[in-house]
Amino acid sequence: MNSTLLRTTALRSALRASAPKAATRAGLAGTTFVRGKATLPDLPYDYGALEPAISGQIMELHHSKHHNTYVTSLNNFSEQLAEAKHKEDIQAQIALQPLINFHGGGHVNHTLFWENLAPTKNGGGEPPTGKLAQAINDGYGSLDAFKEKFNAALAGVQGSGWAWLVQDTQTGNVLIKTYANQDPVVGQFRPILGIDAWEHAYYLQYQNRKAEYFKAIWDVINWKAAEKRLK
Repeated sequence: MNSTLLRTTALRSALRASAPKAATRAGLAGTTFVRGKATLPDLPYDYGALEPAISGQIMELHHSKHHNTYVTSLNNFSEQLAEAKHKEDIQAQIALQPLINFHGGGHVNHTLFWENLAPTKNGGGEPPTGKLAQAINDGYGSLDAFKEKFNAALAGVQGSGWAWLVQDTQTGNVLIKTYANQDPVVGQFRPILGIDAWEHAYYLQYQNRKAEYFKAIWDVINWKAAEKRLK
């Protein structure tokens, strides 16, 4: 999937031509496009490969239905935005920007989320090393203390949203931030590791016991992918 994420040039060109401000707000620099359209990334593991932490049924629905809906909607609204710009319809452009942000953010967030996960046989759950491990220890004292803080942030998400380990691009420090709905990590912060707190990410398996999901997902976190994002 890393090779898929590298194909960003076409996206940037398409969005600069159609809606540069909307693209900036949506944080679409990580979106993958083929011939100007976003595409659903393939997973580098089977749907059932993350069990028992995340069931195969959840993974299939989450990836093939929920994520795919964000991709389809992003493409549709991007086309509408291009048409609105061609017609110089300012009202339509303004109305479409929140939809681009939501569905584009959903695409970017989920693309990163799949990379954040790995089966245990492929290193999922193995603790971070190097600079990322040092940054977590410096900021939170230990990996266990970090997980406790992160899970508290996840539990505090009201309604739908995400918790992220981000890097401040100005100071280089890492910190935990929560984002509502599908708002992407943009601007001053760089996404390092994100966990989806939407009900569709856990409810079929954990129902109202979301704290169990927050605890179990660490068993399949791909820290190696997170380490590559740290600058």
